[in-house]
Amino acid sequence: MKLNWSDVTPHRMFLDRRKFMAASVAGLSVAGLALAGRAGAQSAGTMTGAPSPLSTDQTPNTFEEITNYNNFYEFGTGKEDPARNAHALTTDPWAVEIGGLVERPGSYGVEDLAPDNALEERIYRLRCVEAWSMVIPWIGVPLAGVLDKVGVQPGAKYVEFETLVRPEEMVGQRRAILDWPYREGLRLDEAMNPLTILATGLYDQPMPNQNGAPIRLVVPWKYGFKSIKSVVRITLTDREPVNTWKQLQASEYGFYANVNPEVNHPRWSQATHRVIGAGLFGGREETQMFNGYGEQVASMYAGMDLSVNY
Repeated sequence: MKLNWSDVTPHRMFLDRRKFMAASVAGLSVAGLALAGRAGAQSAGTMTGAPSPLSTDQTPNTFEEITNYNNFYEFGTGKEDPARNAHALTTDPWAVEIGGLVERPGSYGVEDLAPDNALEERIYRLRCVEAWSMVIPWIGVPLAGVLDKVGVQPGAKYVEFETLVRPEEMVGQRRAILDWPYREGLRLDEAMNPLTILATGLYDQPMPNQNGAPIRLVVPWKYGFKSIKSVVRITLTDREPVNTWKQLQASEYGFYANVNPEVNHPRWSQATHRVIGAGLFGGREETQMFNGYGEQVASMYAGMDLSVNY
């Protein structure tokens, strides 16, 4: 029988049996609440993803950590706001409009984009631009496979993503914190890279609302804000897309947003980061170029000045 990461006790929890027992009880409660809160999303139960050689062998963060420490400004600016407020989001029915320079434009359901028999388990490092990190076991499908199905036209150079505007359910959108809807984009070769996925679950559970239900982008070598949540529109284009954070403050947030310890944010260093779950005395870790995924992605940026194309 194949064991998934959700079946394996994280090593740091195993070393403290009392902590493990408490976390086990808490984990059951959190998982139950997360599933109960998914308003009509994928049916309750576990999701199975085929293991991938692209996964890291690092120990994932706990389900509680991943689902209670988030940036999702549509539900508030605090790290706990998404877990507190995202239950209001209706995720069924849900469709993703795919258009622009594609052969088969249309409105696609999540089950069309990420059918059960195509799901993969991808355990990825996540590095936030705010200099903290996690390891997350996603369930999803390669974006390249989705784009191949809709047929990319020769003139396409970029892929634009957009989330929904629904202030009656997304309380953060009731304020002009950002220019809604949230938008992001990738160069076409970045979108087609095998590491880039559309995720519909984590820890063998349907994607919790606060983490981007029912379908979100995951690009592990870029800062977390590039991995747009709750996607409703994907557009193939020949022009660099508008990106929400770059539009807000271009001197701080570039189009590429590749993890780069040598290029600091104007207000803090990117050389190290804090590991969520490491504890008060866990210290900081050195940040790796491309978040440690250089072998798979560095060739896409050969000859580019990454301090200019940040």
